Amino acid sequence: MDITVNILLTIATAATPLLIAAIGELVVERSGVLNLGVEGMMIMGAVGGFGASYLTGSPWIGLLAAIAMGAVFSLLFAVMTLSLATNQVATGLSLTLLGLGLSGMMGTSFVGQPGERLPNIDIPGLTSIPVIGRLLFGQDPIFYISIALTAAVMWFLFKTRTGLTLRSIGDSHTSAHALGIKVIRYRYLAVIFGGACAGLAGGHLSLVYTPQWVENMSAGRGWIALALVVFASWRPWRVLAGAYIFGAVWIGQLHAQAFGIPVPSQFLSSLPYLATVVVLVLISRNKRLTMMNTPASLGQPFVPDR
Repeated sequence: MDITVNILLTIATAATPLLIAAIGELVVERSGVLNLGVEGMMIMGAVGGFGASYLTGSPWIGLLAAIAMGAVFSLLFAVMTLSLATNQVATGLSLTLLGLGLSGMMGTSFVGQPGERLPNIDIPGLTSIPVIGRLLFGQDPIFYISIALTAAVMWFLFKTRTGLTLRSIGDSHTSAHALGIKVIRYRYLAVIFGGACAGLAGGHLSLVYTPQWVENMSAGRGWIALALVVFASWRPWRVLAGAYIFGAVWIGQLHAQAFGIPVPSQFLSSLPYLATVVVLVLISRNKRLTMMNTPASLGQPFVPDR
């Protein structure tokens, strides 16, 4: 039973950064913007969070720094794609490469240094409940933030007037502009929110998952988060389910190697990415499901009439 609980705990820990980054990207894409720079924003959040916590001795300050780093990096993306109308795909890829290189340079002095880990929440009387106590009441704070964030985004997109406006921009920015909606303003806010989520996801990696700085420690999680949005058909609750499925695959390959299963370790390490490719292929075969929820203006530049 202890082994099962420990495996479930590690799955939740592995799924949390995927969920946060994917939820942020979902909001961005619902506004009609395609941000392929999630990986770069996540790794910048990781180095920013670790650096701030190491220098101040406070993981909470590190958490705020991770969010700020992701938001600032996303603001650069927003200025280039929304104000200067650059190609969103090329800009996102460029910022990912920039983030990977810049984070490596910034984190040179942090390699091998001990990190400050965010403490798990301990609720007396509840955390000690057999099996479910540690799963539900003894997790790290970012785990609860990820669940609350998913519920909040679901409520915002489908139960509020502002969420409806955001979705209408993603479906037809020209029509929204004709109705007097400030398309660029809404998209700026959505992109910054998505960047802050990516930064928070990166902070989880360096402050909870492995409280240390390792170059390229995001290890492709930003790309998996992008695939999760498509996998979920732009629905928040499906992102939640998908994140935990991918988290289980991620942890499953680690435990398979630990148990000595006679399969090449290189193949086991590739399983999360292989699962991503398989899922995208299966989804692409169902054109009706894909087109039904895809924002019609996704990836299209918008330049308001002057």
